[in-house]
Amino acid sequence: MIRSKLVRALFALLMTGPALAQDIPGIEICTAEKTMERRTSCLQSNINFLKATMTKVALDSQQRIDGANRQIEALKAAVASLQKKVEDLQAAKVAPKPEAAKSGTDAPKDAPAK
Repeated sequence: MIRSKLVRALFALLMTGPALAQDIPGIEICTAEKTMERRTSCLQSNINFLKATMTKVALDSQQRIDGANRQIEALKAAVASLQKKVEDLQAAKVAPKPEAAKSGTDAPKDAPAK
């Protein structure tokens, strides 16, 4: 996601034509620098940019993982609830009704006596 945003931003910059030089954070080609101080500064800028990018990506990834874990826990709770309901329904289906158990041993009230 960040990569696609970066590509879009770079594409937009390239399509605008020549622009004034600005200090935009990003990866720069440091081999073009003549002096060691400028080359070192350029490399340090690249390192700082990469560290900041890695920190942002790590934070975003951790937030996504935390959100997924919360969703997994909610789904586990829902499954446990549904399993309990199924077990209750199966137990109610198997258990004989109280009226049926009584009528099976006793003679029906409206039946003639022998």
